[in-house]
Amino acid sequence: MRIRRVVITGLAAGLLAGCGGLKPENAPSAPPLVSVSTPPDSETPSQTPSATPSEPAKAADTLCVRMNATLVRSTLAVPVANVQPKTPPADFGIPTYDVCQLELGIGPNPPVLNVETSVLPATKAILAATQKAYAATKGEPAKPAVVGEGGYGTSTFVVFLLAGKLYKIAGPKATPAKYVEIARDVALQQPGQLVPEWRITRPECDRGSAVAEKVMGAAAMIRRDGQTLSGDPVCGWVNSTSVLSSTVRRTPNAKALMAPIRTAATAQSVPLGDEGYVDTATGRTMIRVGDDKLIDLVPLPARAINPDLMTQFALAMSPLYTR
Repeated sequence: MRIRRVVITGLAAGLLAGCGGLKPENAPSAPPLVSVSTPPDSETPSQTPSATPSEPAKAADTLCVRMNATLVRSTLAVPVANVQPKTPPADFGIPTYDVCQLELGIGPNPPVLNVETSVLPATKAILAATQKAYAATKGEPAKPAVVGEGGYGTSTFVVFLLAGKLYKIAGPKATPAKYVEIARDVALQQPGQLVPEWRITRPECDRGSAVAEKVMGAAAMIRRDGQTLSGDPVCGWVNSTSVLSSTVRRTPNAKALMAPIRTAATAQSVPLGDEGYVDTATGRTMIRVGDDKLIDLVPLPARAINPDLMTQFALAMSPLYTR
């Protein structure tokens, strides 16, 4: 018998200064990953009971609801700017961001505007580190953005610092100036925004916590569990220097998307799903289930990790993705 195996972010002075303020520098078109060196004020999670992804978000708690939808529509020249009713999963990177979305069109797969807030405190040094990481990827040159306490952006996103958090607004191609205009509206809405819980958890994700601590080298300070918009579970562990997440992609091209890791010289096969591999140079693990499902287990920053550890993590998470 064949055994099917799977795994698996107060207004600063000068907020509204100048609409131009954009000076070319080298940077990519989407935020990459950099180390966060500043921990939160306390490593002890909030004693308030954990929020759960099944609880509906309060409208006043999201920047997307507060934003000027008319401004978004006219600035990006889109027909609508409707709040996505489902809560998107966190944007797992370093830094990791909490996300809300505005749908910019009508239909089954409309373009969206992501409005993101860093889950960990941020400083000007961290902002500079993210911009340096952008430049290293040699994507679209970024330009300084005069918003909040400073930032940078391109024709598809802007990142800025305000009140100890990084904010990222990303969407369809426009111009850097248009994204700065939208970012200024986001900054105006920030005062009074409720701070999310440190631990947003799903009980079923706890099965991976013990191994996650070993992979990360330290216990998670923040948890961000949830689900994709299509309903698949997402689990995430975050601390000041490391992130580990598990999620699912639904795609008809699952076999083709496995090709890069399958053919990599640093790939090691794992006996999970229809095929599975650990990239021993980055730690990234991918498992294919059928022709349309990919499970991603991603440690950040990318680094060489004992593949046995990643396999243990995959085995711990597998019941969550096989039901």
